[in-house]
Amino acid sequence: MTQTTAYQKPVTLKSILAFAAPTMAMSLFMSFYTMVDGLFVSNYIGSSALAAVNLTAPVIQLITAVSAMLAAGGSAVIMKKMGQQKEAEARQDFTFLILVNVAVGLLLCGAGYLLIDRLPALMNLSAQSAAYCAEYLSRYLLFTVPILLMNNFTLYLIASEKSALSLICSVCGGLLNILLDYIFIAKLGLGLGAAAVATGLGYSVTAVVGLAVFSRRSSLLHFVKPVFRLSTLVSSASNGCSEMATSLVSGVVTLLFNWTMLRYVGEDGVAAVTIIMYVLMFASSLYTGYSYGVAPMVSYYYGEQNREKLKKLVSLSLKTVGIVSLAVAALSFVAAGPLVSIFVRPDDPVYSLALRGNRLCSLALLFIGFNIFASGLFTALSNGVISAVLAFSRSFVFMSAAMLALPAMLGVDGVWLATPAAELAAFLLSALTLIKYRKRYHY
Repeated sequence: MTQTTAYQKPVTLKSILAFAAPTMAMSLFMSFYTMVDGLFVSNYIGSSALAAVNLTAPVIQLITAVSAMLAAGGSAVIMKKMGQQKEAEARQDFTFLILVNVAVGLLLCGAGYLLIDRLPALMNLSAQSAAYCAEYLSRYLLFTVPILLMNNFTLYLIASEKSALSLICSVCGGLLNILLDYIFIAKLGLGLGAAAVATGLGYSVTAVVGLAVFSRRSSLLHFVKPVFRLSTLVSSASNGCSEMATSLVSGVVTLLFNWTMLRYVGEDGVAAVTIIMYVLMFASSLYTGYSYGVAPMVSYYYGEQNREKLKKLVSLSLKTVGIVSLAVAALSFVAAGPLVSIFVRPDDPVYSLALRGNRLCSLALLFIGFNIFASGLFTALSNGVISAVLAFSRSFVFMSAAMLALPAMLGVDGVWLATPAAELAAFLLSALTLIKYRKRYHY
């Protein structure tokens, strides 16, 4: 008797959410325990250490950029082949791409240690902040390979209809991270480097479980003898270049934010930016989780040429994202005070900066979900070029323009309004692109 897969069921809001809910919960939880890292760092080490975590973000986002490219792009290529009934070839490609991740992770780790002292010098930081940056990065880089594997296995577990297991891994990894933060920082006072170790060990949970799961032939995707296909690597890289651009350019934008805040306010401004980024990241993770969750369905239906299901999937997704965006933006604005007070006390000068920043940045949440989904949709449709254009325009072109223009006119308020302005411009571009390509992909 042939087993019915999730891809063969009718497309309804219930079935979509059943497929995507574990990914959404996983993404939210991963953002949550990233925020918990910041909570322990800010409350037990200090705002200078919290600022240092943000100052090291460009290096960390480079690692994330590469893993996002290989994970999202590779998943689209492999699931398209599965939809075309090329299971054996898809599994060969899957194994090959995992080996590529390991090799790239080792290269990035080595390069990171060679450049570890450059970032503090570029930012003209105080001796204390420079020491914090070096301490955090030197521990974090040890986990480069597990982090790449974690990001890849998260998507491949979803594609293999093991979303619940992916969620369990993320929850367990997050709980381990929080527990180790408590032990290392709150109880033992081991410092900022211990926070990086706790994060790395938390990420490693999914990497270890993924290796075990995909070693079993009963899994829809599993390890086989790899076959080197340059076309697979090129297709994966091109399809996932938008996700890479999003993460990579995010590092550049973070540098712009940090430089601007150092100029106008000093290191307190960087700490405030860090808090705002945590809040925006937590809200944005909901959309990212949804986009990642439905991406295998989009790729499968596209490979299967099932236009009816693809059209219904996209239509329901756009309506869902729109409703959630309104609710999340309103909640972020209303709850700004309690959110900021989690990280800093009201008598701290960072508090007033972060409070106003959060309220102004909440406007961006009206558009972020739509932009994330639009870029992810084209990645899943194996159109990495369009996806990259959307992501690059949103993350770099519009954001850089806003960061250069608005602070010059409005001061610190211009820094906070740069994100909403860039997201609004990206929203308009994404809407025009979706309309333009609707007939080609029949969504």
